[in-house]
Formats: sequence, structure tokens, C-alpha cells
Amino acid sequence: MNKRIYRDSSGLTLADYPRPSVAVDTALLTLDADFELVVLQVRRPTGVGWALPGTFLHEGERLADAVDRSLLEKAGVRGLHPRQLHVFDDPGRDDRGWVLSVAHVDVVRADRLASRFAGDTRLAPVRSPGRLPYGHGGIIARAVDHIRSRYAGEPDPDRLLGDEFTLRELRLTHEAVAGTALQRDWFRRTMERHLVPTSTTTTGTRGRPAELFRRSGSSDIPRRQKSSISGSGSVQRS
Repeated sequence: MNKRIYRDSSGLTLADYPRPSVAVDTALLTLDADFELVVLQVRRPTGVGWALPGTFLHEGERLADAVDRSLLEKAGVRGLHPRQLHVFDDPGRDDRGWVLSVAHVDVVRADRLASRFAGDTRLAPVRSPGRLPYGHGGIIARAVDHIRSRYAGEPDPDRLLGDEFTLRELRLTHEAVAGTALQRDWFRRTMERHLVPTSTTTTGTRGRPAELFRRSGSSDIPRRQKSSISGSGSVQRS
């Protein structure tokens, strides 16, 4: 039985329309040991420099499968679940031709990237990711803006710190995401209502032991309670 060929009102088939190539590019964000927000980059196989891990979509392939394939083959990373961030569709964004990029983002603890290829990957600060091809700098900027909105009034929603942490660790994490220092008293007042004391303190560290907290059970914070990290609580660094 012959498969019927679709034609639109102009009598044209799908093959009569020009088609862009479709790529997936992923911004994997994490914190380094100095509480700086960094992004995973891979060494470009052709040419000089670095880029986000990405690939072209194969025929019949799902976007999520292409993301998983690119992370495994180019970065040595597996088991993550990046979410779709934005479609970058400027026809001139890629010097290789007409390419749509379906950008993805994930925020993970650094140990989730432990399997990455040491010689062919690096963790670069999001504040200075370097000169990247294919509009990847714009993808990183969009990814950072996205997670800043998530961290505006909720304590570490991506669990970069694990289950228990001090207020200082939480503040340093939020400062890394915000890209600016946060006023300590304001931050404590904003976050304490979403935290539960564990009745334990840090041990084996220098200085006075600090109280440990965990997140409260609900992550659904009413919109009216949210305070913007870029608002009155921020302190601009000189």
C-alpha cells in the first residue's frame, strides 16, 4: 500500500520546504570548591577552543536521547536529566549553516560530573566562559538567568549542597548563583522560614561550630513571599 504524501493548500509537500539542521546544546552548571558557579565545556574536536557539549539530531531521534548521547560521547557524563531551556533560532547564529539549537540546562553537584573526560573537558566560570562558538555564550547567559529566578526565594532548589548545610554555605551558594554578594541579615530573614534546624552543628572545622539546617518539606513558596536576589538584598562588589 502506497503511503499518502501530504500536500498543503499550495500543493507543496514537506520536502518542498527548506529545512534547518537541528542541534542540541547543554549547559551543565555546578559549584567548584571555592563556591563559584561554573559550566562544563568540552574541547572542540576540530579547531581550537572550547564549546558546550552538543550534537546534531539524528533522523528519528528524540531530543532527550540526543542530549544523553552528546554528554556521554563528548564529555563522559551520564545519568543526568537536563531540561529544555530555549530554542535559539537566529538563522545567522551558526557559521556552519542554518542550525536551530534546542538548548538544555541542568544544575548538578560536582560529584555528578566525576566521570567526565579529564583531558577534554573543563569547568569554566560562568562570569568569564571564554570565547565560544555557535552562540554558546548566549546559551550560558540564558541558563544562568533561568536558575537565578529559581533561587530567588527558595533555598538551593537544585540541592547543590546536599541535605544539610550551614547558613553560610547556603549564602555562598546563592551568592554564586546571583553573581553578587548578599546582605547577611537580609538573606537569613529571607531563608530561615524555609529551613528546619537539625539540632546539630558542624564538627572538625576551624572556628566556632555552626548550626546545620535542612530544607523544610514544602518547596512551593507563595509568589508574594519571594524576594528577588537582585533586589534590595544585594550588595554590589567594587
